[in-house]
Amino acid sequence: MEIRPATLKDAHKLVDLLNQLGYPGTEKFIQEKIVELTSHPDGDLVVAVEEGEVLGFISIHFIPQIGLAGSFARISYLCVDEAMRGRGIGGKLEAYCEKLARERGCDRIELHCHSRRERAHKFYQQQGYEESPKYLMKELG
Repeated sequence: MEIRPATLKDAHKLVDLLNQLGYPGTEKFIQEKIVELTSHPDGDLVVAVEEGEVLGFISIHFIPQIGLAGSFARISYLCVDEAMRGRGIGGKLEAYCEKLARERGCDRIELHCHSRRERAHKFYQQQGYEESPKYLMKELG
């Protein structure tokens, strides 16, 4: 298995994976998002590939902090194809994120994981993540 930057050729599979996460309709804008994320200096979008098939992806953002010495990384999306889960792919993608975060001087990795995603919570806990006390959001719709 290799981890490589996502390309526009991966768009169809990324749409499929996002559907598995419960995000329908991404085919309308996925190509624009791939370009934006792969060209942003403080972001990364990579896929896990085996024998030419995309098995999963991770989207990462690096955010400077003003009140602490280090920056932090945020995993915005991590998905492994339902048929491929349990093979260590998610762990390899998370480890890739950790490697990049350390290289960029980050002192932590954050993520938001909806309360209904109980299997994902167990995965992240196995990777060493702890629950943070509060997450607030304001929709700008």
